[in-house]
Amino acid sequence: MLEFYLDTADVAQVARFNECLPLRGITTNPTILAKGGKGLNEVLAEMAEVLGADARFHAQVVSKTVDGMVEEAKQINELPYDMVVKVPATETGLAAIRKMKAEGIQVLATAIYSAHQGFLAALAGADYLAPYVNRIDGMGADGVKAVADLQQLLERHGLNSKILAASFKNTQQVTEVMKLGIGAITLPVDVMSQMLGHPAVEPAVSQFSLDWENAFGEKLSFES
Repeated sequence: MLEFYLDTADVAQVARFNECLPLRGITTNPTILAKGGKGLNEVLAEMAEVLGADARFHAQVVSKTVDGMVEEAKQINELPYDMVVKVPATETGLAAIRKMKAEGIQVLATAIYSAHQGFLAALAGADYLAPYVNRIDGMGADGVKAVADLQQLLERHGLNSKILAASFKNTQQVTEVMKLGIGAITLPVDVMSQMLGHPAVEPAVSQFSLDWENAFGEKLSFES
């Protein structure tokens, strides 16, 4: 089944959507944590209360050297949760990923802007690959096509890395990417809200209620 994540550090929004969707966990990055004004440990403790012991959390290293990234990843991996360490898919990052995998650490290669970049991260051993769909579009390329090409490369070469598509602006991008059969996706709160809403829904539901009340008053369905 598709792994559904929220790309946020807002525990209230995670609690909201976890009521109606089987969230696998959350993804974070340094920018998200900085904007929320909370450190990783505080955020994870709050999220674990909401999502339970089976939740998976993705947290990004901020070190800039291979050895620094690896040491930071080891510490993240020691946290009392199901952790995936996010590493930028740069030359330095790929070198770090190879060493992390030798240590048995779960890794997500992030900041992927092309199919070939994601493919190299898969060769380096990344468990998850995070192509930035809308950011690719913003650079004049086709984000959905980049994900499709990456998925094809993984299947053609028998690699087990799972695409965790990220960076979305609208529901159409989300739908097109999910049609590709990817393994995971992470959505910002505003796009998740768009997924659950449609301007035609509320008028339709209101009409149902009006018609029922006109015919049966305050009776419930099983009382009619």
